[in-house]
Amino acid sequence: MGTSSPITRTQLFIANEWRSSRDGQTFETVDPSTEEVIAAVARGGADDVDDAVDAAREAFVGPWRRLTPEDRSRLLYRVARTLESRLDEFAELETLDTGKPLQHSRGEIRGCVRYFDYYAGAADKIHGETIPLGPDYPNYTVREPLGVTAHIVPWNMPLSMVCRSLAPALAAGNTAVIKPAEQTPLTALKFAEIFLELDFPPGVYNVVTGFGEEAGRALSEHPGINSITFTGSVETGRVVIRAAAEHVKPVVLELGGKSPQVIFADCDLELAASEVVKGIYSNAGQYCDAGSRLLVEDSIKEPFLGKVIERARAIKLGAGMDEPDMGPLVSDEHFERVLGYIETGRKEGARMLTGGRAEGFGKGYFVAPTVFDEVESGIRIAREEIFGPVLSVLRFADDAEASSIANHSDYGLAAGIFTRNIDRALRERGPGRLRHDQRVLLGRHGLSVRRLQAEWFRTRKRVGGAR
Repeated sequence: MGTSSPITRTQLFIANEWRSSRDGQTFETVDPSTEEVIAAVARGGADDVDDAVDAAREAFVGPWRRLTPEDRSRLLYRVARTLESRLDEFAELETLDTGKPLQHSRGEIRGCVRYFDYYAGAADKIHGETIPLGPDYPNYTVREPLGVTAHIVPWNMPLSMVCRSLAPALAAGNTAVIKPAEQTPLTALKFAEIFLELDFPPGVYNVVTGFGEEAGRALSEHPGINSITFTGSVETGRVVIRAAAEHVKPVVLELGGKSPQVIFADCDLELAASEVVKGIYSNAGQYCDAGSRLLVEDSIKEPFLGKVIERARAIKLGAGMDEPDMGPLVSDEHFERVLGYIETGRKEGARMLTGGRAEGFGKGYFVAPTVFDEVESGIRIAREEIFGPVLSVLRFADDAEASSIANHSDYGLAAGIFTRNIDRALRERGPGRLRHDQRVLLGRHGLSVRRLQAEWFRTRKRVGGAR
């Protein structure tokens, strides 16, 4: 273990207790900036998932279910205030575990605080409705929590992705079992300290760390889970939804993107170049809505590309704790995957203008901001999600071609359009339109913000008899 390793929680958290995995196995989590081991973490499996689900079920049917919405609201608000008071502590641990710049981690923890503030306010505002069927038939609906919810979260925004789905689940009266990514398990575990400090009922918040094929699969297939939220790869998402189908349980999936950033000749080129660079190189490109395809109108392609390359080369790489512009990739496995895509781009005929493996780092998973020109829509770096700091540049002649290239993708998570022509940007009919599932933002932001689209309750309809 490296000398800089922090003292942190490394055991499973089940029913408000810290415990080793049933079989005593552990795995190592590594600082991607230095490749040093941070800690050995409990490696949970199917038996541990059983324990966590049982604890969550007991809390759901017992003390948590008996709390009034107002009481839940107050508890969630206290989570927000406690996390806010410990923001730097959580941000530093997140940076150590992910490698991302410390200022990015601070921003993500602030986002976690906002999630709990928002849903604390929503907890006592989940209403049913009455339906006028006539004087002899009182009819009304009651919104009820689903039960035990599973949250299988990714490594790119570890605590943020926990809080994004956890806060609404708890607000609606559900309990939760969290399975963090094996690359970044530490903040989900540390977050449990807050639930202990605030005397949440045992079993409301449970964390089972481990590998996807073990703990993640067991959680997806568990008959005691009433709802699953998963963010990650398309391949794993298919496995999760098949497992959920066996028990006919609701699933929320967010599986990736290959988002286009479309640059028209009439836009502010300086602003657009800055936003394009931000859109692809933030968090080393490890966002599912990263703007990884750059579509540029022919007449401005060369000067605009020059501005993008200038900004890309100016990005400072380094360990997250040193406050660089961009940190490393999350793991050795992902590092090799991204370098493999860069080599594939070269072999497929694209021209790398800058980037590749970063120089000057003896250790750490650093890839420099990379730009490929002369990219055709059909090649792999233009079609597949790389999830790294790799930008593919394509050219277009007019609105219709821009739309055609942008929509030549299996994904539809987000899109950015840069133009001064509001009619062009918002066009919904004709050959120039973007698919409806691609949300477009104008102004200073090139990419849309992901929005959770889940309801953490079921609606039960009650019909009374004749009076």
